[in-house]
Amino acid sequence: MIAYYRISAGSEDEVLSLLPRLAAATRTEPGNVFFAAYREERDVRNVVVLERYTSPEAFAAHRESQHFKALVVDRILPRLDTRVVQTCDVADRPWMAA
Repeated sequence: MIAYYRISAGSEDEVLSLLPRLAAATRTEPGNVFFAAYREERDVRNVVVLERYTSPEAFAAHRESQHFKALVVDRILPRLDTRVVQTCDVADRPWMAA
């Protein structure tokens, strides 16, 4: 999963303080393989969040977790101008060269 956040002006500090908490909680999920958030250098209001899960079901469970609802839904989303989420098939495929 790749999420692109555009943080609302004036909300940068709050959103950026929540991301480490979200990362720590998400990394404890049994189906989480990877979680990282990156802040764009040229425009600090832009953030990219990368997440990988063992299955679509694990990703669905993540979106139903208490920490996702409390941190993302209740606190981060209201402080974003935009959010674009891309979900990708990460199953091993011959065209996915290592």
